[in-house]
Amino acid sequence: MTYAIVDSIKDKMDAAIDHFQSELNTVRTGMANASLLNKVNVDYYGSPTPLNQIAGITVQEGRTLVIKPYDPSSLKAIEKACMIADLGINPQNDGQVIRMTVPQLTGETRKELTKKVGKMAESAKVQVRNIRRDANQIIKKDKTMDEDVQKDAQNEVQKLTDKYIKKIDGMEDAKSAEIMKV
Repeated sequence: MTYAIVDSIKDKMDAAIDHFQSELNTVRTGMANASLLNKVNVDYYGSPTPLNQIAGITVQEGRTLVIKPYDPSSLKAIEKACMIADLGINPQNDGQVIRMTVPQLTGETRKELTKKVGKMAESAKVQVRNIRRDANQIIKKDKTMDEDVQKDAQNEVQKLTDKYIKKIDGMEDAKSAEIMKV
């Protein structure tokens, strides 16, 4: 029983880490990155569609995102969706493609983005701690385990929690360093 609980919380904690990583990918640094546009949904023939499914996204010269729609008639809808997404980058439509130049970050913007990353990391840590709490409650309610086995299971859960919290801290530090890099 203990191993089943530990395996299930590993999967849940991995999911929390994956979610945190996908959130980190949407935080812009001074460099262009196609994952900045992951959360952009375009109203394509009446249904919200992820931008990367209706257009090719490439990076040019390290600072410019180029969006080339597969269907040229969707250019205006893509431009509108990029404006609505509030990325801090203005799209420029030349009739064929949309170019989005990522501006150089100011010192103040870098500090704000670092704080945002810190809040994201704290949210991920809360998720991991909630998973730990739920697992510990399940362990305590399990009457088939004797007291020693329950303690061992709780210790195992705590070790996993510490490991994942450390992983989140490392990811946060790496992203913050990337943002602060001039």
